[in-house]
Amino acid sequence: MRTYLRALCACAALLVAVAGAQQFPERPIRMVVPLPPGTASDFLARTLGQRLADIYKQQVVVDNRPGAGGLIGSTIVAKASADGYTLAMIAPPHVVGPLLQKEPPYRPLDDFAAVIEVASLPNVIVIAPGLPVKNLQELVALIKPRPGAFNYASVGFGTSSHLAPEILNRAAGLKVVHVPFKVIPDVMTEMAAGRVHYTVFTAPASLTMLRGDPKLRAIAVTSARRSATFPDLPTVAEAGFPDAQSDAWFGIVAPAGTPKKVIAQINAEVIKVLREAETKEKFLRQGAEFVDDTTPDAFARLMKTEYLRYQKLIKDVGIKPQ
Repeated sequence: MRTYLRALCACAALLVAVAGAQQFPERPIRMVVPLPPGTASDFLARTLGQRLADIYKQQVVVDNRPGAGGLIGSTIVAKASADGYTLAMIAPPHVVGPLLQKEPPYRPLDDFAAVIEVASLPNVIVIAPGLPVKNLQELVALIKPRPGAFNYASVGFGTSSHLAPEILNRAAGLKVVHVPFKVIPDVMTEMAAGRVHYTVFTAPASLTMLRGDPKLRAIAVTSARRSATFPDLPTVAEAGFPDAQSDAWFGIVAPAGTPKKVIAQINAEVIKVLREAETKEKFLRQGAEFVDDTTPDAFARLMKTEYLRYQKLIKDVGIKPQ
């Protein structure tokens, strides 16, 4: 009888444990976005968060925590409880930011657990109206013989709009002046006036610029393959500069130590949302491309590769940690 009771208690305990594991999430999930509202990270977080809330029957609260190039938001997540209830939608600034600091507030690889890469956005090379060129080859031919005579604009040091052009410049052997701005409208004004010569922004930002000023011209994308949003634009590889390839990737991370079963569950449910026709349509309207490998390990490898790439680029460009 005692043996039977012990077995019964053990079974009951197992059922309780299983039930507990199946109850995630039992309360709202916080999705930190380390960048401002209106950015690609914010759009992706809200699109996925809304559908995850429907699936979980729990709120997924998108919490924008911009500042310090993304360091503030990512630091919040690095210090959060590793239970799956605090996540972050990150982009390249997550790995770039610490490289620009003498005393970084977090370790982008060790302090986080990769969950899933959700999308990749091509960068688009956009040129000012006055430049007498039709394509990337002609742009390089115009700039290369005149070191320092031309410039490109970004929306701040260390952003993808700063580093993506530097990847292009190094691949093409260009010496160009970097002119940082705070907001895209200021960039558009200066390009229209001919004081800024080109930009390399993500697809959503480039779409905003091109719609706002029809005289601006897009000449190439920096992705590995042509973009569905810009199907007529050649890739940098097609233009003869394969080393200029750069994508703005976006994905979800959790604090290091988050249980693998929780990460696996979130990963599987995000994949379901990504496969929905409505999600695909929303992503494509913003120029977001779907990725082939959506496993946590694949995203972890990507972040490590990108960290090492930007580490070398920052050193080569001569950007000094502050």
